Order: sequence, then structure tokens, then C-alpha cells
Amino acid sequence: MTANERWQDVISENLASSSIPGFKKNTISFDAVQAGMMPQQTPDPRMNYTLPHATVSTSFAQGELRPTGSNTDLAIEGAGFFEVQLPTGDTAFTRDGGFHVSANGQLVNKQGFPLMGEAGPIQLDRTNKEPISISATGEVSQGAELRGKLKVVEFEKPQSLSQVGGGLYSLGQSNQLPTPTKASTVRQGFLEASNVSAVKEMAGLISTMRAFEASQRVLQMHDERMGRAISELGNPN
Repeated sequence: MTANERWQDVISENLASSSIPGFKKNTISFDAVQAGMMPQQTPDPRMNYTLPHATVSTSFAQGELRPTGSNTDLAIEGAGFFEVQLPTGDTAFTRDGGFHVSANGQLVNKQGFPLMGEAGPIQLDRTNKEPISISATGEVSQGAELRGKLKVVEFEKPQSLSQVGGGLYSLGQSNQLPTPTKASTVRQGFLEASNVSAVKEMAGLISTMRAFEASQRVLQMHDERMGRAISELGNPN
């Protein structure tokens, strides 16, 4: 029942975040963990018993790219991540390419965190009315003037990244370092949809609720049977 409850939590989190561009769904798997020994008469006086153990991991499968028409909306084709700078000075990584130009001329995400380029935050000239263009390799130009190159990075094991909310990931306890992307490309005027399938998540939610209810009924039946046994043994007349 505890394992099914955790499964429901994971599905709820996926559905709640399915509208965030670039969000990557969590998946859950179960294995058995030895929990103790149960006394037996034969053939062995002891028998192992196990409990299910849930392991949650993130699926970084590519989401669908959807056109938006905004020249500050960006999507990544491939395994790369955009790098943004947190208020603490640390860096975080995201697939959510919904950026805009801030009051001081920087490209920032929804939370106002600057989008990082290879030489620091991408700085634009707000007095320059020339259109912003971003190439497939990440070069940011304002008219004919090059403003920098996006810092798009990859990880050998992205599953070890820690989610920090809002579609952002941090290195957490991982000791791996990001490396410049080799195969990923940037698509201007697109956003990557989350890789959550609402239909599949709802089907999984129905399955886990049925499994939870079945386990609950078994527990109630066992409790009633134990109650009757205690009542009958305690009243020999």
C-alpha cells in the first residue's frame, strides 16, 4: 500500500507539471528488499520475507517541439541543457526555453534568472530595435552584431541531476560536470513540450488506485479474521 501510494504521488507530480515546457517526467520502479525472517516449522525454521521498495528516476526523452513565433523562445533538439544563473551565483540547468528580455537587457527565464553564454549572461541592447536571431549552434545576434553564444551543455548521466522546481535541475550531490554539447541544436521560435502523456499517466493512476484498494481489502479481511480468532479463542464457552 505504501508503494502504491508513492506511485500515486509520482503520477500526481507528473500531471501537475505537464504544462511546464521541457519538463521531464518521473518514472517509478519496484524491487524487493529483505525485511526480516518469518518463523517456519518445516523444512527451514526460518523464511525470508520481503517488502517492495520504490525507486524514482527521471526520463529525459525528447518532448515534442511546438512553434510559438517568439524569437526569444528556444528549444533544444538533443540531450543538451540551457544553463542559467541563480541569485546565489550558482548555476542551474533547464530544458525550458521560455526566455524574455529583462529591463536591463539580459535574456532571462520565467523566474528572472539570466541565461548564460560562454562568456557570461547574454546581454542585449534595449535601444537597438534590430531583431534577435539565434543560430542552431547558439550564436545570439542582434541585427548584424554578435552578442554571444549560448552555453548549451550535456551530462553523461542526467538521471543523477537533482530537481529544484520550475523545470530546473542542479548538480546536487552528483560529482559529474557538464560538458559542451556535441550533437544538440537550438531551435529559435519553438518550445519543447513536456514528455508527459496525460492519457498514460491517468491509466497508471487508475491501475495504482485499484491495486491500493485491493491491498486495503486484503488487510481488512486479515484484520477481521484475526479479530474473530481472538474472540473465539478468548471465549471457550
